Amino acid sequence: MANINITDLTKVYESDAGDVVAVNDVDLDITDGEFLVLVGPSGCGKTTTLRCLAGLESATKGSIRFAQRDVTDLRARDRDVAMVFQNYALYPHMTVRQNMEFGLRLSTEQPAAKIGENVESTAQMLGIEDQLDEKPRSLSGGQQQRVALGRAIVREPSVFLMDEPLSNLDAKLRAQMRTELQELQQQLDVTTIYVTHDQTEAMAMGDRIAVLDGGELQQVGEPETVYVEPANEFVAKFIGSPSINLFTASVDGKTLSATDAPISYQLTDHSMLGERDQVRVGIRPEDLRVVSDGVFTATVNVAEHMGNENFLYLDANGTEVTARIESSVRPEAGSEVDLMFEEDSLYLFDEQTGDAIKTKEAVLEDNSLPFAES
Repeated sequence: MANINITDLTKVYESDAGDVVAVNDVDLDITDGEFLVLVGPSGCGKTTTLRCLAGLESATKGSIRFAQRDVTDLRARDRDVAMVFQNYALYPHMTVRQNMEFGLRLSTEQPAAKIGENVESTAQMLGIEDQLDEKPRSLSGGQQQRVALGRAIVREPSVFLMDEPLSNLDAKLRAQMRTELQELQQQLDVTTIYVTHDQTEAMAMGDRIAVLDGGELQQVGEPETVYVEPANEFVAKFIGSPSINLFTASVDGKTLSATDAPISYQLTDHSMLGERDQVRVGIRPEDLRVVSDGVFTATVNVAEHMGNENFLYLDANGTEVTARIESSVRPEAGSEVDLMFEEDSLYLFDEQTGDAIKTKEAVLEDNSLPFAES
């Protein structure tokens, strides 16, 4: 097991068309035994960061330490890490047993009997002991994923690195494997960094999540903190499903008036706005309520009935709005509804920088949240 310290990590790819900065000055401390999820859109730098940690990419600048040992320039085989990829990378001509043994036979001097014991016990832990003599082609996607995990586990590394390992599975199996992965990591207590573009997966799995965009770390913290207190508009928009409603509003004293929707709201406290004449306003879908006399009126385009709740996709004079409401409220498509929200639930962001001014839990005098939450 190991804590991980990443300092000023930068990765630049050089090309004739110009340098591409894939990762830019990332600082991140991961505690021993923590399950940290790197999340962000495609091209944000999360996989490049993982590959730098694994030793598959060299860092252009910065340092990486595992348990206070500088591994920045070490080869991948010398870092004591195990990586699980999106494609399972199983050898098709080998049995499950041979696939799981392969890395140990190459990297250790353990006797064959000891390797066999490790493989047997790991296979039993993963529920694939009956498939040890099968070839990968005869296994389901979930079983192949377990073999890939087993191959990593038998090495008993100090760090697990996982690059979207569940993305090839169907929705039901993905949810099942997500739970199994969490239970497995808690049982093994190994420091784990997990990459995904799926914010729902990140929220469900991580002890903490680190949100990246454009190669830069936007915010790191516990999932609940990042959701309720996003550092900026990008984090607020990326984390949460359905996504937060956002619009630009002009400021006239205490009054916020949307510039692209028929929404006007008088703030009780407007001191946090300072001298701004425009701000970006965010409202989470679950913070909108259908009432008889609301703040604004919108037309229902689509109503999705999910059983325990309903999603409404609305049009407010050309602006798309999403509401997440209780299942007993079932407006029809094409009908008009009045919507209400409370001031405490409003998010406010600086129009120029995107930095948070106000979140559900905090009014930010310096317009910035703490960069990390412990």
